[in-house]
Amino acid sequence: MDSDQIHRYQTTMISTYSHDTNLLEYLVMSSGTKRSYGSSFLADIRSGKLLTVNSRRRNGLILFKEYHAEFAGPGAAVGGDYDRDCQGVLPIGNLSLLKMESHEERQKAYLIRRQWIRLIGQITQNSSPTQRVHKILDQFEQYFPSDVVADLPDEAFALLIGVLPQTACMVRHLGSDVDSKLNR
Repeated sequence: MDSDQIHRYQTTMISTYSHDTNLLEYLVMSSGTKRSYGSSFLADIRSGKLLTVNSRRRNGLILFKEYHAEFAGPGAAVGGDYDRDCQGVLPIGNLSLLKMESHEERQKAYLIRRQWIRLIGQITQNSSPTQRVHKILDQFEQYFPSDVVADLPDEAFALLIGVLPQTACMVRHLGSDVDSKLNR
């Protein structure tokens, strides 16, 4: 009998995920409109150019990789060999990418990119998916106006912090009530 239960659970956990599916085709803004994903920025990043996100503006870039996303905020390096595997980008704010001239500028930009990665990494260490969504939303709302954050797709947040898009959507729409509604 136990083997029947195990077999039943194994068959119900079959995934419908297809590696050929391009997630970026399905990202839709909260307003219901599809958004262009910065093809000119993506071309620059994939070309191997090393650029930096302008540190004098409230702007940033979500870089979509095969199985996750990374955020590069003001001052962070993007492009070069590090981002050649980038499949899509989502500019946030009035994005401005600058060329770096000196070795010192490049080092500083790499350090800043690493700091942004560490910040997101700290958020993902929280074992509660709903708390991760709350924290990433709080962080983004510290850097960007709330209307800009509200317009970002749930899938982008989900890929940044390792939760399901449905979880991000639920937390964004139910707010702090989501934990109490889930535990009923």
